Amino acid sequence: MARYTGADCKRCRREKQKLFLKGAKCESAKCPIEIRPYPPGEHGRGRTKDSEYLQQKREKQKCARIYGVLEKQFRGYYNEANRQQGKTGENLLRILESRLDNVVYRAGFAKSRDHARQLVRHGHILINGRKNDIPSARVSPNDIVEVRESSRGLTPFQVAVAEAGDKTVPAWLEAIPSRLRILVHSLPERQVIDTQVQEQLIVELYSK
Repeated sequence: MARYTGADCKRCRREKQKLFLKGAKCESAKCPIEIRPYPPGEHGRGRTKDSEYLQQKREKQKCARIYGVLEKQFRGYYNEANRQQGKTGENLLRILESRLDNVVYRAGFAKSRDHARQLVRHGHILINGRKNDIPSARVSPNDIVEVRESSRGLTPFQVAVAEAGDKTVPAWLEAIPSRLRILVHSLPERQVIDTQVQEQLIVELYSK
């Protein structure tokens, strides 16, 4: 499984905004973007001409980085979204939101999507009673996502129970921390997805 292994904080600096890739660190004063709010590299402070193409490219990169998806897979999601009825950009975000690692993160059972991906890969998560260790697996309405019983005593899940309520869970999901269970009521509409991306720019980029 291909994945990015570089420094996450450089990705936030490149996009000039917090992408919340490092969990609690992003909320602290140690967040590098608070100290150096400019892109990394020798010419990071130099002015860049914001052409139309650059804006579209940066928006696509930002979206892919937020969800931890590499280019080939992201393009596949776009093609799938384009085949569906409705607005392609909204379909794309709905596909990304329905990934298992994102659902675990959104429910507050992990500090970041990277953390959620690790929990899934290690076999701690069940969908409808069956183990699923594929972070890109997609949930469907009425699915039940839960932590495997033998894993519930592990520190990350105990922390999740102790901190239940600290994080707002989107309306399309219902988290039951006491049972380490997530109920998927529906797939999200655009208005309830708080990811700060302009999906129309991504559609324009891929439509060329």
